[in-house]
Amino acid sequence: MTEISIGNVVPDFSAQATGDKTLNLHDYRGSFVVLYFYPKDSTPGCTLEGQDFRDNIEKFKALNTVILGVSRDSLKSHENFKCKQAFPFDLISDSDEALCRIFDVIKMKNMYGKQVQGIERSTFLMDPNGVLVHEWRKVTVKAHCEQVLQKLMELSPS
Repeated sequence: MTEISIGNVVPDFSAQATGDKTLNLHDYRGSFVVLYFYPKDSTPGCTLEGQDFRDNIEKFKALNTVILGVSRDSLKSHENFKCKQAFPFDLISDSDEALCRIFDVIKMKNMYGKQVQGIERSTFLMDPNGVLVHEWRKVTVKAHCEQVLQKLMELSPS
C-alpha cells in the first residue's frame, strides 16, 4: 500500500457512501476535495465539525471544493446523522478501515482509562489533480473549518 504524503497523488479509492452511492476519488478530478475523518456519528465534536462544514458549504462551492466525511460508522448510522444535521455532502462508511489505513488515522487513544484504537480527527486536502496539498492531524474542531477555507483561498487561483 502506498503511503500518502504531501505533494503526491492520492491513490484512487472506491467507497460506500450515503445516498446509496459508491464514490470513486477519480470522479472528483477537477475539484478540490476535503476528506475529513471523524470518530463517531452524532457525538458532540463530530456533530459540530459537520455543522461547520455544512454552514460554510457555499464558500467551499465557490472555491470549487467537494466535502466528504469519513468514519467507521455504518451507512445506516451515516444516513441518520446526515439527515438529522441536513449535511449537503456525503458521508463515507469505512467499517473495514481501508481508507483509515491509507490515511493512517487509526491511533491508540485513551477512553475512560482504557487504551482503544480509534480515528484521530484528521482532514486532508487534495487539489483538482488529486495531489495531497495539505493535511491537518489531531484536529481541534473549533475554527478548523476556517483553517481549511483559508488554505483553499491561498491555493485557489484568483
